[in-house]
Amino acid sequence: MKIMLRCLLVFAVEIVLTCSLFSQTDSSAKKTDSINALILQDYNRKANEFNQQRMVDSTHMANLEKELGSLKTTDYLRKEELEKQIREIKEKDSARIAQKKARIDSMRQTVKGYPVEGFFNDTLFFIYSRSGGFTAQDRALAIGQRIKNAAQKARFNPDSIRLAEGETSIEILYDENIIMSISENDAIWNNMSKQELAQKNMKLIQEAIKKYKSETSLTVLAKEIAMALLVILIVLVLIYLIVKLFNWFAKKISKQKDKYFKGIKIREYTLLDSGREVGVLLSINSFFKWVVILFVIYLALPIIFGLFPWTENFAQTLFGYVLSPVKKIGSGLWNYLPNLITIIVIVFIFRYVLRFLYFLRTEIEKGNLRLPGFYADWANPTYQIIRILVISFMLVVIFPYLPGSNSPVFQGVSVFLGFLFTFGSAGSLSNVISGLVLTYMRLFKIGDRVKIGDVTGDIVERSLLVTRIRTTKNELISIPNSTVMGSPSTNFSSDAPDKGLILHSTVTIGYDVPWRDMHQALIDAALRCELILKEPAPFVLQTGLDDFYVSYQINAYTRAANSQATIYSLLHQHIQDVCNERGIEIMSPHYRSERDGNMSTIPASYLPKDYKSPAFNVNIKKDQENS
Repeated sequence: MKIMLRCLLVFAVEIVLTCSLFSQTDSSAKKTDSINALILQDYNRKANEFNQQRMVDSTHMANLEKELGSLKTTDYLRKEELEKQIREIKEKDSARIAQKKARIDSMRQTVKGYPVEGFFNDTLFFIYSRSGGFTAQDRALAIGQRIKNAAQKARFNPDSIRLAEGETSIEILYDENIIMSISENDAIWNNMSKQELAQKNMKLIQEAIKKYKSETSLTVLAKEIAMALLVILIVLVLIYLIVKLFNWFAKKISKQKDKYFKGIKIREYTLLDSGREVGVLLSINSFFKWVVILFVIYLALPIIFGLFPWTENFAQTLFGYVLSPVKKIGSGLWNYLPNLITIIVIVFIFRYVLRFLYFLRTEIEKGNLRLPGFYADWANPTYQIIRILVISFMLVVIFPYLPGSNSPVFQGVSVFLGFLFTFGSAGSLSNVISGLVLTYMRLFKIGDRVKIGDVTGDIVERSLLVTRIRTTKNELISIPNSTVMGSPSTNFSSDAPDKGLILHSTVTIGYDVPWRDMHQALIDAALRCELILKEPAPFVLQTGLDDFYVSYQINAYTRAANSQATIYSLLHQHIQDVCNERGIEIMSPHYRSERDGNMSTIPASYLPKDYKSPAFNVNIKKDQENS
């Protein structure tokens, strides 16, 4: 019951607010259009000049006709002269009327008249010209007020409205009161004769007063009030049923907690538990309940307003709030349909162009299609570039067909976004251009072992903005493409499959070891590594002859450029094994010269079984003088 009272209160408040809203004077609607007023003022000024001249000519013609009537039948010359002057005046009057009509015809499409309003804010007809000291607007207001005064008569008889023809105008009278005068200017503005316009306006006034009298009778008002109360009762019943229905939905939703509504989870994250999910559904249920109630009230208001003649326009306005946007949307969609079809055709064509380019890219990547001077790894980046250009061109072609493309606001937003993109992505564009240059320079590809600046590792990702390298310590390092372009880079993998990569390591050995033995030892150590190639064969370079040792550099070929750390470790292990097997010590000559009496640095497993540590060498010199 409380809900019904609340809805009734909302309903009543809305009626009051709506009535007060529409009863307010629309100042902007009644404000005189300055341009329209200036045009009418200029016309009325010239019309007054014409009328004054016409009155002068009319008086002069009356005098001439009077003089013509008083002439003797024998005075033929004077008679012809007077008739000639009368004809000239009539021709002048006809020319003036024709000129006035032509001017009015040119103004009729642009100039708005002032409406004579009836009893229920309906327009009966329009007034364009002034009369005496009354402007067109003053005349329209005065005529409307006279019509309303005539309708207030207790015993109104439509036949009491009649026409009376004056010297220069036709009056519409009620009893002996003038409702309006119809002049020659009024007739020309309405493209009728004065008699036709007078008959038309008189019928409009009679019908308006009859309608007012019939619709404001006590019997009709009683029926309208009864119908309004019936509509309100039906609305209250509907609201009661709607509330009951949505309350039933709310109870059903609450009962399904932890049964059907168990919460919403996204992977391991609980977006809504069961309680919150039920709460959201109850809020949605309540929202739709009030939407339906307000919709029912909104539909009922125009029906109620339409029952009373004073508020009938309110009903049309309320329906217009809904129907006008719907009509505009429908009309806009219908008018936009040719452009929409054009856009669909353009998108369809460009879609198949992109599919053809994708087919070419796939064929080149697979090696089925070979183009001279074009490498397979260029296929994907080239396709992406052409794809962006094709889509951009498609958008340029579609742009004129978009709704609002000619709007200054739409164009301003487009320019703003263009500036924002240009200035906001200056650094990014540099990286993008560097990425494109790197792609076509073919410095490296995914999986290559490279050294860029001080970073050594395998290429794991190459995008338009950055190049990512995974180091031998499993560190992922991202380097901007502009930095890659500005840094020296080494690719260990590019020629390794065909020519092999030369790995090298330097060992320093004392001069007491024959260099031929050392060369063979290093070559044998390299050949023991599985990833070292037998052909081309490893070789040794003597890179230095220092004071205490010789520098031997072992060089060996491999195709496993990504396993350098493993190969170097194995190579060093095998160098130690071979040198130990051959009795070659890898140690500092300084330490060796001072170790008399100490064990060799070669592991015991490599020494002969009868090996003994050398004795200390002590030289004693006798002093001859003391001996």
